[in-house]
Amino acid sequence: MKLNQIVLNEMNKQLTRIEACLDLLSDEQIWHRLKPNMNSIGNLCMHLAGNEYQHFVSGVGKEAFHRTRSAEFTINDGLSGEKLIKLLKDVRQQSSGILENITESDLDTSITIHFSIEDWNKMVVRPHIETESNYSRDLETMLVQVCEHYSYHAGQIVILTKLLIDAKDNLTGTYH
Repeated sequence: MKLNQIVLNEMNKQLTRIEACLDLLSDEQIWHRLKPNMNSIGNLCMHLAGNEYQHFVSGVGKEAFHRTRSAEFTINDGLSGEKLIKLLKDVRQQSSGILENITESDLDTSITIHFSIEDWNKMVVRPHIETESNYSRDLETMLVQVCEHYSYHAGQIVILTKLLIDAKDNLTGTYH
């Protein structure tokens, strides 16, 4: 199996887990922050959709860049669980069309990822402030990084769901 298909399969598996979690939660639970300095499940869903769009749809697919990363973490409500699932699935549909067309020879291609310097610097907690509004990665590295990022936050969504509800069984069809 080619890397692009492995990445797409893994991200689809994680999206199924996220959807199973969202289906178990009220909208209030989805936007609840267990602590003020923690993200809600809703924030994580918004972030995953933004990151996937930025890298795969805008970066690889060369569609227009539009993302306000800082808003993904500051929004406190507004989208229901159903709307979050739709958002994630809509982005995945766009990404799938792009990822399915990647060939082995494309993996060495350098992909430029654009971002807003002002928005990015709002999120910086380290001493280095960005001065360029883009960065580049080879496609192979980007595929792995975005997949790993998606899986990382999907795991957070699963554990937050377990903390928010009293479920006697596993939440996503597998024990973890």
